[in-house]
Amino acid sequence: MMMVTRLWVRWILCRVVSAPGKVLITGAYLVLERPNAGLVLSTSARFYAIVKPIHSDVAPNSWSWSWADVKVLSPQMFTETTYKLSLRDSHLRKVAGDGSSVFVEQAVQLAVAAAKARLQHATSDAQDLLRKLVLQGLEITILGSNNFYSFRKQIEASGLPIMTSSLASIPSFSPITSNSGSIQPGDHAIALPEVAKTGLGSSAAMTTAVVAGILQYLGGIKLAVHGESKEEETELELVHMVSQAAHCAAQGKVGSGFDVSSAVFGSQRYVRFSPSVLLSAQAGGRLVTPLELVKQVLTTDWDAERLPYALPPGLVLMVGEPGFGGSHTPSMVGAVQAWRKADPVTANPVWVALAEANQGVERGLLHLIECAESRHAYNTVLEGCCTSSSDKWKYLFGDTPEGLEIVEALLETRQAFINVRSLLRHVGEAANVPIEPPSQTALLDATMDMSGVLLAGVPGAGGFDAVFAVVLGNTVREQVDVEWSRRGVLSLSVQEDPQGVSLELCDPRIDRTSS
Repeated sequence: MMMVTRLWVRWILCRVVSAPGKVLITGAYLVLERPNAGLVLSTSARFYAIVKPIHSDVAPNSWSWSWADVKVLSPQMFTETTYKLSLRDSHLRKVAGDGSSVFVEQAVQLAVAAAKARLQHATSDAQDLLRKLVLQGLEITILGSNNFYSFRKQIEASGLPIMTSSLASIPSFSPITSNSGSIQPGDHAIALPEVAKTGLGSSAAMTTAVVAGILQYLGGIKLAVHGESKEEETELELVHMVSQAAHCAAQGKVGSGFDVSSAVFGSQRYVRFSPSVLLSAQAGGRLVTPLELVKQVLTTDWDAERLPYALPPGLVLMVGEPGFGGSHTPSMVGAVQAWRKADPVTANPVWVALAEANQGVERGLLHLIECAESRHAYNTVLEGCCTSSSDKWKYLFGDTPEGLEIVEALLETRQAFINVRSLLRHVGEAANVPIEPPSQTALLDATMDMSGVLLAGVPGAGGFDAVFAVVLGNTVREQVDVEWSRRGVLSLSVQEDPQGVSLELCDPRIDRTSS
């Protein structure tokens, strides 16, 4: 009976939080610098952090203890790592295990420190409850949707076709495939990352889920349930600041932050914060304690800009995995920055043109959203365009003012994106990095030639790890899935999910529809 009671206490205190992966559809490279914007879509691929106590209660003499227990479980990696957490400054010290992640470690340290900072002016009862929860220990289980990782080898070994339906047949949260060595498609040798990923921003989503999960568990925030109304902006601001700091400290550099921002707030138009905001975090917490770092981060003036955003109604996001195992984004970004510095006379006009093309895509999509809200013909036009290539859209619906406006918005968006692709290829050639390598160009051109396809490109920094498409409805999605499969590209089972970090009602391993 005592064992059952302890298990019940641990379960009732359990908190499950999820954060989404992302697809950056415009703003590649430019989003690194203010005031350039990027359009980033959050996806249905999510990371989950399940937080519960290690011990069912606190020993009477434990209030004087200096350290608490932390256990991090990653079932997909078959790892279990234990730590001691300093109650004085939230520093984390590894005790045992070989599966440590610097992203998780920074997330744990800074989230606990943030909960302390958030409650430092609270009542003594609230502070005592926080201390008790920490002394009971933190057991954190981390799970990532299958869509974050490559499962091509398993699908091919089973003899199934390279299609979304085959990916869906793999059990949720399956063990993760590792890469080995390098490959050389075309003229570019690729040094593969350790884990075969699909480019959806796994480290940012995981970091955000762990930070938010611990803050929710310790009473520092109150998140809205996934699929329900959103929480107060101030709740998400805390998660955002701490997650950005943890991600930066883990990387040892200040990135643009769009991946963390979308994991917290969901789909958005994003303009980065000034890098000086996170200079103290860039040293990885070596110069200050986690508690001191969090206090600095929470009192800094964050100047990031974001506007809520989602695809226009009827438009569907697709993501495909070509099967090369991923690209090393930091090295590609470094090469482009080196080119800009070495040849500004050539680079600067390209940067201006690329910014204008990105703005053209943004204007076109916003125009389509307006059309969907005020034009009765919107759905009819989209349904008709699904069965025709883009060169016939104007002939089909250009005979009425409403139809012509909608078609022109579609075509303007499409042409602006074609310009984006052309300019990014130019940047890649000049910097000698495969932003849109020939193999991807052939695939994307063939995709954009299909009926009902609005856009097709390489997300984010580009390379070999993924492609995306925006299509006019699920019927077109199915047709693209078949064509991608014929070309050896695995269509992931993801779609846009505009909601960011959220509270979940149960362990996602119970709800098999989660991945």
